[in-house]
Order: sequence, then C-alpha cells, then structure tokens
Amino acid sequence: MLTREIAEAIVKETMTRLNRNINIMDDSGTIIASGDSSRIKQVHEGALEVIREGKPLIITNKNKNQWIGSLPGINLPIEFQNKIVGVIGITGESKEVEEFGDLVKMLTELMIKQSYLASQSEWQQRTKELIIEELIKSDPKFAIIDQRLNLLHIQLHPPFSVSIIEIKERMIQNQVLVKKIEDMISEGQYLVGFLNVNRLFILISGLSENKTKKKIIFVNETLQRMGIQFKIGYAAQVHEQKNISIAYQESDLALLIGDDEQQLIPYSDIETKALVFQLDEALKQRYLKRIFPKASVKVIQTLQTFFECNLNITETAKALFIHRNTLIYRLKKIKEESGYDPQIFKDAVPLQLAIWMNQKAEKKPSVQIQNNFDDLK
Repeated sequence: MLTREIAEAIVKETMTRLNRNINIMDDSGTIIASGDSSRIKQVHEGALEVIREGKPLIITNKNKNQWIGSLPGINLPIEFQNKIVGVIGITGESKEVEEFGDLVKMLTELMIKQSYLASQSEWQQRTKELIIEELIKSDPKFAIIDQRLNLLHIQLHPPFSVSIIEIKERMIQNQVLVKKIEDMISEGQYLVGFLNVNRLFILISGLSENKTKKKIIFVNETLQRMGIQFKIGYAAQVHEQKNISIAYQESDLALLIGDDEQQLIPYSDIETKALVFQLDEALKQRYLKRIFPKASVKVIQTLQTFFECNLNITETAKALFIHRNTLIYRLKKIKEESGYDPQIFKDAVPLQLAIWMNQKAEKKPSVQIQNNFDDLK
C-alpha cells in the first residue's frame, strides 16, 4: 500500500511544512523517498529496528554508529490496517524533531488511507462499469457478471429498471456525479456508471415501478437544481436480467427520438414512434418516397402541429400563428398533392408515420425530404 508515489508525496508535503529532511522507508527498511535523493535505495538500519520492535526509535550523535545508513533524528512506524507498512524518519536533533513526530506520523497514515480509499473507489467504479458493459450486450455472460457483482457485494433482484442520463454541460467530476446519484437512489440495489463521456447508465433493482419512478424524478429535479444540462430516458421495468439490454435499448431510443424540449422521457411516450424507427431502412425509404415524394419543412411542421392538436383546426392555427383559413388551405393542398386527407383519421395515421420516419431521417440521414409544396401559404 505504501508506494513510491505516495512516499514522494508525503516527503514533499511534510518537508514543505517542517523545513526538515524526511525519509520514507518501505517494510524492508529501504529508503524509497527522501529530501536527499542520494539516500534513495539505501537500507536504513534504524528503520529495520523500528519494523522489528514496532515502536519509535530515536537516533542521536552518540548512538548513530549502531545504525548503518542512519542520521540523528526520530524514526516512527507507519501503520495501516493494524500492520506496519513502512517507517518515516525525520532528520534533526532529537529534542527538536521529537515534539512533532506524532503529528507527522498521523499525517502520513492519513495520506495513505486517503490514497487507499481513492484507489478502492476507482476499482469499484471500474468494476461496476464492466458489469454494465456486459449487461447491455445482446448476449451477456452472466457468469462473469455474477463474479463481479460478488466482488462488490451486490445482489441484483427483479424487477429491473434502466435509465440513461445524457449530459450536455456540467461542472462536476464523473466520480462526484456518480456518488451524488447513488446517494439520491439510496434504496434497493443499483449500478451507476458512465457509458461514455456524456452518458450515464442507471440500473435500479428490487424496487416497485412507482418507487423507481419517484427516484428518477428526484434525480431529475436535483440535477436541475445543480445547473446541469441533461435529458433522461427511461424504460419500463423488466423482470429478467437477460432483458436489461432491451430496457437499455428502449432508454436509448427515448433519448434519441423523444421531444428535444422534454427533459424526462419515458419510453412509453415514444413507443409507437420507436416501432416505426426500428423498421427496416429500405422499407422506410420506400414508404417515405410514396407518402411524401415532395414535401417541404412547412408541410411537415403543419401536419405535426395538426396531429399534436388532435386534428383541431382552431388550436392548430393558434399554435402556428396563422389564420384559420390559411391552415384549411394548407390541409387541402396536402390532400391534393399526397392523396391523403389529414382531417380523416385513417389518412392521418399514414401521414403521422411518414413524419416520424422523416424525423428519424433527420437524426440519422437516410431519405431527404425535397423542398416542394412551396406554394403553401
């Protein structure tokens, strides 16, 4: 646990504060860091004595010859988890250095503990992310997943809920954000980890759908208060581990094709659109070319607003900031050019499907809608 990097950091920090030469010896008595670089890799006989006896050793000018490679000063055991992992030596007259020896020892042990906790935290987080990477595969290896879960003392139980947070802007480190979200969930068993630089995966297990939804809403509200720009897509619960990958895909689709203005997007809101989105690409292109061989952005906007207003002429005209008669003219023109009457439900359905396919084309270019129907007022 006492590495050369940690030892060098301890020497740097303590020498700055004490203006004294500091030596750090490992558990074999070898100097691994020192203010005097010429002493590194030398064996410190005084340190060996400290390791053998488990107590401090004061070396003076009178007895320094007993300890080869030693100078006057105090040498104290460095303890971690009830074991001596090294020795710290402070060079100087015993009366001068003895008074702050315990303080230096405490500081050294604290730095080692902090380093250990940081490394443990990094290892645990990386293990979680490896589990997540395996869970979202189409054919996950559950034996590997179980091994890694056991290392973390985590047991996942159905039902399983998956969410993805897509982060646009933030001023917070990954590890800090993960910890904050884990604290917000704080119930059941969960895995939180980054899929890439701006996507965070959340798996909550063992909680009811209602409780899980409340947790996600709480995360959403808290991130808003923190000033983070983000969107959350989440899927319906699944009851088998093998279906976690499906829930992941649904959460991903919620983010991809959900309303750009919507911050919290359940898959149920876009499920019908998602079915269209996942159709064979060639099939979608043929359908688009047949329904909308020549359609402008204005046509798409008019139809989408009309459908969102439940085929209500007055509400649509208000939403588009146009006169009612202008809207009626546009709808009539669409009927003439496409053969589909947007005011009739059976014709509105294929038009809505075509609009969703066009949205997919915009998110991932496939069929480009031509800029015609330009005579619409």
